[in-house]
Amino acid sequence: MTAETFKREIAVAMRAYEKYVICIDKTPDDFRASLRSLTAKAIAAYENRAPGMRHGIALDKHVTVILSESGQERPLCGIYFNLHSPYQRNALPKTVKEVKIKN
Repeated sequence: MTAETFKREIAVAMRAYEKYVICIDKTPDDFRASLRSLTAKAIAAYENRAPGMRHGIALDKHVTVILSESGQERPLCGIYFNLHSPYQRNALPKTVKEVKIKN
């Protein structure tokens, strides 16, 4: 199994990326390379998963690739776009107060 096994799913994700996704960090060519790399990592995770596990997952800040058992020889492949902003702050919401632990 290789990334080429899932070329249809990759093509659909590429069309969605070029049409709907605004990404400051990745050009469509960078996204395509990243998607192929993540698919290869998800395949490795899927093929080397522990007994009882059903998925192989690989992700970065922008996309998640998940392979799931389907009851057939070829696993299902899901490609999801992650919501990410390089401008996101890690501050706590105003309604949450920081708890200080006394030593």
